[in-house]
Amino acid sequence: MSAFDPERTLEPALNGGNLRKFGIYSGESLIGWSELESGDPPMGVAFGKFIPAPDYDDIRAVVVSLRGKDDSALRLTARLPDGTALDASGGVHIEDHSDELGEDGREVVVLGIGYPSYEVLFPEHVAAYQG
Repeated sequence: MSAFDPERTLEPALNGGNLRKFGIYSGESLIGWSELESGDPPMGVAFGKFIPAPDYDDIRAVVVSLRGKDDSALRLTARLPDGTALDASGGVHIEDHSDELGEDGREVVVLGIGYPSYEVLFPEHVAAYQG
C-alpha cells in the first residue's frame, strides 16, 4: 500500500473518474466505504457517512467501545479504489451510533490530509470553503 501522490496521474485510481468512493480498512480488511462527502479544508478533514461491509461486524463492538478513546489499535485507513492510502496525519476514526440513530448513525472521519493532496481529492470542499 503506497501513500497518495498528487503529482502522479490519478486516472487509474479514479474508479471511472469518480474519486467519491473510499474504502475504509482495518489493517488489511475492507470494513466499509464512504464518499467523504463533507470536509473542513483548512484543517485537512474529510468526513462522511460510513457504509459497513460484512467484515465490519467483526470489529463493530470494539469500535463502539472505543468511542472517544484511542482507537489506533484498529489500524484504520482510507484508500482510493486502487488501494492507495490517504496520508492522514491525524488518523481515520469511525463513530458508530447506529444503535441509537439507525443506519444514519455511522460516520467516518479522516484527519490531517495535507495539501496538495486535499485540494486534488476534494476540490468541491475547497470550492465551498472559498465561497
